[in-house]
Order: sequence, then C-alpha cells, then structure tokens
Amino acid sequence: MKIFSFLVSLFIFFQLNIVNANSLPMNNYDEGVVEELRLNIPFKYKETWIKAEKEIWEPWLSNQDGFLGRKIFYNQKKEQALILVNWESKKLWKSIPMSEVNIVQQKFENNVKAALNVGENPFELIYEGELDKQR
Repeated sequence: MKIFSFLVSLFIFFQLNIVNANSLPMNNYDEGVVEELRLNIPFKYKETWIKAEKEIWEPWLSNQDGFLGRKIFYNQKKEQALILVNWESKKLWKSIPMSEVNIVQQKFENNVKAALNVGENPFELIYEGELDKQR
C-alpha cells in the first residue's frame, strides 16, 4: 500500500509540473537565422581564399553582436564554396550597416588581389540568402 501511495503521489507531482512547464513564458525565445553565401572559388585560389577569410572576415564577424559562428564548405568538383553564418537573430544581423560590410569586403578583396597579384577579385558571389531555423 505504501508503494501505491508513493506512485500516486509521484504521478500527481509530475502531472502538476507538466502543466506548469507547458505554461512557461517564452520571452527569451529567439528563432535565429543562418546567412547563406555561395561563391565560385577556382581551386587554384582556394588556399588564398581561405587564408583571406580567416584574416579579414573572421575577426570582424567575431566582434559583431549576435554572431554565433560560421562554417565553410568547399566543393572541389564544382569549384564552389558555401559559407553558413549563424546569427542569434535576423534583427541583430540586419542591424549591421552595409557601409561597414562594404569596407570589410574591400579589405578582403585588396588582400586577395595583392596575394594573387591580380587586378580583380577572382571570387564571384553567386548566391546570397538566409535559412530560418525550424522548431
């Protein structure tokens, strides 16, 4: 009989807590967003591109509010790169002034052109978009 009473008490306790858990407010919930960038990166320039990404974009991104990290992928067959940048929220990501992004992009391009001794940036942006995190 003691075991039965204990189990009933335990059941009632968990039922009450489940109701409370389901009614917790979600004010701090933020869906987040992933910035998606696709670029043509000739294989012969891949190492220079990666080096410039690490020297120019990584330090700048690390100082941005809402930046959570990024991943870089490369498809050698297509000579294309995929960069996924994780942001805490779209609001924080989009609050970065384009003028500031353009300054960093220019530094990146100058770095690449000097390293490769070329007149133009050989890395073409072919797609820019966003992915929303699903619940």
